[in-house]
Amino acid sequence: MSILQAIIIALVEGITEFLPISSTGHMIIATKLLGIPPSEFLNAFIVNIQFGAILSVIVLYWKRFFQTIDFYKKLFIAFLPAAVFGFLLSDAIDMLLESVLVVSISLFLGGIVLLFVDKWFQKTTDNQEIGTKKALFIGFFQVIAMIPGVSRSAATIIGGMAQKLTRKNAAEFSFFLAVPTMFAASAYKLLKGYHVFTVDHIHLLIVGNLVAFVVAMLAIKFFIAFLTKYGFKAFGYYRIAIGLTLLILLLLKINLTIV
Repeated sequence: MSILQAIIIALVEGITEFLPISSTGHMIIATKLLGIPPSEFLNAFIVNIQFGAILSVIVLYWKRFFQTIDFYKKLFIAFLPAAVFGFLLSDAIDMLLESVLVVSISLFLGGIVLLFVDKWFQKTTDNQEIGTKKALFIGFFQVIAMIPGVSRSAATIIGGMAQKLTRKNAAEFSFFLAVPTMFAASAYKLLKGYHVFTVDHIHLLIVGNLVAFVVAMLAIKFFIAFLTKYGFKAFGYYRIAIGLTLLILLLLKINLTIV
């Protein structure tokens, strides 16, 4: 992987991490288009540069992280399902990271869901407090996002809206939950694969995380404003279009590599 390829993938990550369109799915597509062959480092890179993106949450919402212990208790409870299933299914998830077919189907089906989310969960409650049960419920929705193409952001926001949170509050809790989730995933990948990393690999990870961090800060601001005003439909149509396009290309056995 070259520096330019690393920057392109990081740009994709920064833009898509907090949008309900699947950052992992888009990075997998990007690697195929760039002609980067599958490898242990590539899988680690895709996971690890998400750490740069979640740092943007801490910077933008730093005051919210200086709250009571109860705030961290809820994050921990919501994080637990993904931690358990992620550890148990690590090898299976790595295999799925190489499948454009899985990404295509997930993008398409997830897009259909997003077309109806605003109608399904349009009723909100005056009580926007996230208790233990709500946090755990959202945490189980996050597990679904281990399938590439589903979107962690979409799954957790929908989980929050299913608990009658507003779109804005559900999205912000999704951002907060990304911090322990992606930190744990990144750390696990580093520990698991550090023995195959070279000095060049470390440089690529540093560059990737820096680019993802800067771009994600801009993406978060855009997403909150857009989601609050317009909802999910535009993202749904986008996912359907991308998913269908990829499925057609795969059906026709057209090589996705463009460079």
